[in-house]
Amino acid sequence: MGSVDVRPFGHLADGRQVDRFDLVNGDTTVGILSYGGIIASWVTPNADGELSDVVIGFDDLDGWRSDPQYFGAVVGRYANRIRYGRFPLDGRTVDVTSNQGDHQLHGGAKGFDKAVWDAEVQRSEPDVGVRLRHVSPSGDEGYPGTLTVEVTYTLDAAGTLRMDFVASTDAPTVVNLTNHVYWNLAGTGDILDHFVRIDASTFLEIGEGTLPTGAIRPVHGTAFDFRRPRRIGDHIDDVDDQLALGGGYDHCYVVDGDPGSLRPCASVVGGGRVLEIATTQPGVQFYSGNGIRSRPGRGDETYGRHSAFCLETQHYPDAPNIPAFPSTRLDPGDELRESTTMSVRPAIAG
Repeated sequence: MGSVDVRPFGHLADGRQVDRFDLVNGDTTVGILSYGGIIASWVTPNADGELSDVVIGFDDLDGWRSDPQYFGAVVGRYANRIRYGRFPLDGRTVDVTSNQGDHQLHGGAKGFDKAVWDAEVQRSEPDVGVRLRHVSPSGDEGYPGTLTVEVTYTLDAAGTLRMDFVASTDAPTVVNLTNHVYWNLAGTGDILDHFVRIDASTFLEIGEGTLPTGAIRPVHGTAFDFRRPRRIGDHIDDVDDQLALGGGYDHCYVVDGDPGSLRPCASVVGGGRVLEIATTQPGVQFYSGNGIRSRPGRGDETYGRHSAFCLETQHYPDAPNIPAFPSTRLDPGDELRESTTMSVRPAIAG
């Protein structure tokens, strides 16, 4: 039988309380914060039965508040990048906050990762979960329309976490939502020996600022081909991520199959564990932790370059400026609904 342990996790400067929700089911415990909708921890056994936390993070709220790299957070209104912080909508140009040079990244200067979400425990035996809700007012970081967002995290008895997004608006706008969890299946060290498989035959070509050019390229014969498991470190030095970080993966892949259907997206083997991800989203951003800044983390850990990787299920970056990409427009009366499942299980020898 699953359980949910709820406890205060600290307060912001304005006095608002942040709570932590530990979802426990089987041999898996997933910690969720009401601040940023953050997946703060994921404790699960490896093939030898040893428990480790397989996501990177911090011991206290101050660590999360000072984190500039979205560890474990829900990001929005628009995950990933918008070129020059502007896009066309109904014959006018919408200007949004630019917070990565001339461009916007992950919703702007104060995105959903910095919000305190309303939270409600969910129980439907044997599943346990928490539903988070946030209302983003019209004009928030420049976006039109009041946007109401819910994300529900549900942990089942097999240790699979399901993440369901629902969003609605009172005026036309654009939306792209994801969770930015950083994985290290060994719980420590770097992730270069992890083996990744991505269910994608094509990926988005990028240029300056890691922004898509609009071209969709086949992975065949390139360093981007992860259709069969490939060690992250094998070709990382062959990849120019356009960010002057010495190369590495920070690319959006087009997930095979029909968007809107829950289908396999990626799997990773490392540290005696297997991560499996499925999604309804059209894309997944694979990031090999090229730019993780050196800083103290949880316990005695110090994080740095390649301490973790991300597989962010989402719509395509800069889609509002590239008509050929799947639309991220949301109108009144419509709902955005996207789901992703993530599971971490012990690897089986052989």
